[in-house]
Amino acid sequence: MTEFQLLKNAQPTTENVREAIKADPGFGNHFTDHMAHVRFTREQGWHAHTVKPYGPLVLDPAAAVFHYGQEIFEGLKAYRHADGSIWTFRPEKNAARINISAERLALPQIDEDDFVGSLKALVEQDAAWVPTPQNDLDECSLYLRPFMIASETFLGVRSSHEVDYYVIASPADAYFPGGVKPVSIWLSPNLKRASHGGTGFAKCGGNYAASLAAGDQAAANGCAQVLFTDAAESKYLEELGGMNLMLVTKDGRLLTPNLGDSILDGVTRRSLIELAPQVGLTPEERPITLEEWREGAASGDIVEAFACGTAAVITPIGQLKGEDFTIEQSTEPGEKSMQLRETLLGIQYGRVEDTNGWMVRLA
Repeated sequence: MTEFQLLKNAQPTTENVREAIKADPGFGNHFTDHMAHVRFTREQGWHAHTVKPYGPLVLDPAAAVFHYGQEIFEGLKAYRHADGSIWTFRPEKNAARINISAERLALPQIDEDDFVGSLKALVEQDAAWVPTPQNDLDECSLYLRPFMIASETFLGVRSSHEVDYYVIASPADAYFPGGVKPVSIWLSPNLKRASHGGTGFAKCGGNYAASLAAGDQAAANGCAQVLFTDAAESKYLEELGGMNLMLVTKDGRLLTPNLGDSILDGVTRRSLIELAPQVGLTPEERPITLEEWREGAASGDIVEAFACGTAAVITPIGQLKGEDFTIEQSTEPGEKSMQLRETLLGIQYGRVEDTNGWMVRLA
C-alpha cells in the first residue's frame, strides 16, 4: 500500500464550529478539512498520493470531464463504534465497482490497496469529524465520496491521458429526515435511466443526470423518488434514481431485479441478499414485471416493498404511483424490511457481531 503524504490544513475548522456541524449535519452539506488525492498520467501511472487541505479544484476550461463526462464515483460510510474506533463497510466491493466503472468509462483502474488506503489516510486525519451515535436509532456517519475525473486539457474525443482521483468526506445524518416511514415513488412513463449496452451498471454521473428530469416529475406528483423500467419494453422493473428495489412476498421470498448492464450492483443490495436467510427470507434475483408487482400487491402476495442503498440504507415504499394507476403497499414499515435494516445497521455500527468479516477498521 502506497503511503499518502500529509499536507495539513493550516486553517482547520474550529472545534466549536465542527461540533455544531456534527450535531446537525444534514446530508452532503458540510465537508471535512482535508481530501485525499492521487494523480494519473500515461507516463507515470498513479502517483503523488497526498492528503491535503479540502478546497476548490483548479481545472482548465478544456478539461475533458467538462465536455465528454468522463468521470465516475463511489459512496460509502465511516461509522464510529462504541469504543471510539472508526470502521467502514465492505470497501473492497466499492474498489471492485469503481474499477468496473473505470473500465466502462475508459478511465485507469486503481489498485484496491490504494483505494482503501485513501479512505484510511483521510479518515485518520479527519477522525474528529466522524459523528458519535447518541443511541441505537442514531444513523449519523461520515459519508465518503471517492471520485475520478478526466483532467487532460484536450478537446479531441478520446480517453483522457490525465486523470485525478479524490476522496472527500461529509458528516451525515439519516438520508431521509423524520425517521423510517414508507415513501411514495413515481414510475417514469417515458424517461429511461439506462439501456442495454450503455453505462447503467457503472457508477457515473451521466446515469444520475439522466434520472433528474424524471425525479422532477416524481416531486411534481408528490413522490420522493422515481422508479425506472427497462428501455426496450417498458415492462420490467429496474432501479430507482439512486437505489435498488426489493419486494417481499407473503411466502418468504425477497425479490429483486437481476443484474444486467443497466442496473447498478449495489453494495447494500448485495449485502441484503446475503443477509436475507438470517431473517427467514429466500432471495430471488430475476426479471420482475410491473404487472407482477401490481397483481401481487392487490392479491396480498407481495406484502412489502423497499428501496436500498448506501445513503438511505433501507427505505420502505408505501405506494408506487403512475400516470393512471397506484399500487398500494403499506402505511407502516414492513416487518422483514425493518429486520433486515436493523441487522445491517447493527453490523455497521458494531452492535451485532460481524461474522462475515465485512467491516474494515479505518482509525
